[in-house]
Amino acid sequence: MTKFVMAIDQGTTSTRSIIFDGTMRVVGLGQQEFPQSYPQSGWVEHDPEDIWKTTVSTMRGAMASAGVASSDLAAIGIANQRETVIIWDREDGTPIHPAIVWQDRRTGDMCERLRSEGLEPLFSERTGLLLDPYFSGTKIAWILDHVEGARGRAEAGKLLAGTIDTFLIWHLTGGKVHATDATNAARTLLYDIARNRWDEELAAILNIPLAMMPKVLDSADDFGVTSRSLFGAEIPIRGVAGDQQAATVGQACFTPGMMKCTYGTGAFAVLNTGNTLVRSEHRLLSTIAYRLNGETTYALEGSIFIAGAAVQWLRDGMKILSNAAESGRLAARADDTQHIYLVPAFVGLGAPHWDAEARGAIFGLVRNTGPAEIAKAALEAVAYQTHDLVTAMHRDWGGQGSAPAEETVLRVDGGMVASDWTMQCIADMLASPVDRPTVLETTALGAAWLAASYAGVWPGREEFSQSWALERRFEPQMDGDLRARKLAGWHDAVRRTLTN
Repeated sequence: MTKFVMAIDQGTTSTRSIIFDGTMRVVGLGQQEFPQSYPQSGWVEHDPEDIWKTTVSTMRGAMASAGVASSDLAAIGIANQRETVIIWDREDGTPIHPAIVWQDRRTGDMCERLRSEGLEPLFSERTGLLLDPYFSGTKIAWILDHVEGARGRAEAGKLLAGTIDTFLIWHLTGGKVHATDATNAARTLLYDIARNRWDEELAAILNIPLAMMPKVLDSADDFGVTSRSLFGAEIPIRGVAGDQQAATVGQACFTPGMMKCTYGTGAFAVLNTGNTLVRSEHRLLSTIAYRLNGETTYALEGSIFIAGAAVQWLRDGMKILSNAAESGRLAARADDTQHIYLVPAFVGLGAPHWDAEARGAIFGLVRNTGPAEIAKAALEAVAYQTHDLVTAMHRDWGGQGSAPAEETVLRVDGGMVASDWTMQCIADMLASPVDRPTVLETTALGAAWLAASYAGVWPGREEFSQSWALERRFEPQMDGDLRARKLAGWHDAVRRTLTN
């Protein structure tokens, strides 16, 4: 039996397809970027056709680069940008509106209205989420409200809705399968994560017909097969997870108390809480880490909206960098006597503040502040925000038998982890170790493992966990007093930025 497995990593700015062999080694890769659209301030959209075309193209490219035919693939796993949502025609698959991206803030007024009606506790109790434009439910409601005739078509059963995984599954299977997994369903504001089912009351509040929503399966499950016309053979789709949950799996964070953080466009820390659904008292999210064999594993999650995107801003907006890799080298040359704080609230602030109206600001500028100091402030902001998330997680997770914060090891992945300077800065701010694995394709690896383990061609959890390997551990080196002063300055800068 063949052991080649493909992972589709459909991200915010690019689509990647990666083929792994039976030893879990990358043997083929296809990647394509696609454009972002910003039709109004705070709005972010994608063309669904771009997402679909780049998916098919990168899948074919990965097979070509690996020298692997579609018939050689045992399974496909999908990891996707979460909360981004599409509504399409049930008959022909035509989207009725551009995809509204997870970063989009257009439903801020709707969320504020629901909060003013006292509904946030209900949504939080059922879904583990807060009423924020980040999540999919209000995006679906907005499209139904703003596309002419959409609500009537939805109520007549003529429209389907879903996150990116669902859209891809539907198209890959030729419209035969309308499904998602529990991790993606858990990000919609419509899914009861304790009872593992769509919630009729929440859907009624948002005026969303549940008939639009996909069937919810385990993260490793039977999601159908690809149409033979696409790749010449039917390929089983056997694993699906939102990108951050896929990375949690790829980092082998299977034991309660283990934590990972992915540093990409944003940054997302996930703490495995096992079969315990921990209710956060610090405005973190209670969510599903994965669901396997009908058993749900929960997590606490903190979301940083802007991480690598701040480096992109330095490169593309400020023209301070010619490429992202320069950021750490430039930061290392900064004047240490300057205390510059960049609060990157370009699309609001995520956890633990959840201030949709906050906007970015720089504090502490002096006459000789230059590109090096700004670059340093941008990278330090990632470390400060990570500190705030990890601190909040341990306050929520305290008393659950977990290790103290200073004994926690953070496993990291994503594009930013290539920067030694940034990883050392994060270790210094956390006052605890940061581990960078040898395999950095953890999101794709997690999706591949979900599919391959279900297909029976890769090992189970225990053996997969033993395959995780450390490339470098970053130990904290900063003096405790300096760390405390820097964090105090950061918290003062955030306080000045918040609107709520």
